[in-house]
Amino acid sequence: MRTERLLIGLGKALAVAAILFWSLFPILFIALSSLKPGQDIFAVPPKWLFTPTFKHYAELWRSWGVFFEGLLNSLLITTGATLLAIVASACAGYVYSRNSGRWLGASLLGLIIVRLIPPIVVTLPLFPIVNALGLSDTHLVLILLYASFFVSLGTVLMRTFMDQIPRELDEAAAIDGASRLTILRKVIAPLAMPGVLAVAVFVIVFSWNEFLFAFIFTATKAKTAPLVISEMIGSIDGVDWGILFAAATVQLVPVLLFVVFMNRYLVAGLTAGSTKG
Repeated sequence: MRTERLLIGLGKALAVAAILFWSLFPILFIALSSLKPGQDIFAVPPKWLFTPTFKHYAELWRSWGVFFEGLLNSLLITTGATLLAIVASACAGYVYSRNSGRWLGASLLGLIIVRLIPPIVVTLPLFPIVNALGLSDTHLVLILLYASFFVSLGTVLMRTFMDQIPRELDEAAAIDGASRLTILRKVIAPLAMPGVLAVAVFVIVFSWNEFLFAFIFTATKAKTAPLVISEMIGSIDGVDWGILFAAATVQLVPVLLFVVFMNRYLVAGLTAGSTKG
């Protein structure tokens, strides 16, 4: 039995190590490569001991100012999409949590089904509509698209968290004269804050890294960081891998730190409702 437990423990440790290697090695490779001299990036065998250089970051600043404009666009779009998704998801989640009915349940199922549709399916029909409305190459179109894409998942998450809040609190606030909106804003939202943060994490990670919508609906004014990085790969002067890895690292670090900091809320979102009842 002892040997069996040791083998099981060893197997679990190897599995965890394999998952960590698979997940972290590409990130580590990109970050280290951004600090290597150009000739050492793809050296065979790989050089793990080297003198770090920030030459690629300096060159990125000098030659690719548009990348930092893209970072600012990504920040604005991500912030707007997150706020819009949180507000819409909280309102919809409250309605689904405090009301019931055949058609309401069917509409919730519809939200889940819509979320399963690949983005490319809805992207192409939207293109002429966006052009007709004059929203092409604007921050607003990406804010609306990113928020809409995650409202369905956000609604389900918020409903799950709000189901755990006693309805007696709503009734007590209503007796004191509070409206539905006031109850949601002052009573339910503070208690459902873990759900709000979980939705925020999902929307921020998606919006910050999204490429397809930005590629189709933007050109110059609202171009995001992932789109600029793709242009570096397709540069007519050839790919400068050092600058490319530096840009990827700069684009990766903020969202990576955010996810690490908000990890417990992300886990709460993924396990929401798993122990209900």
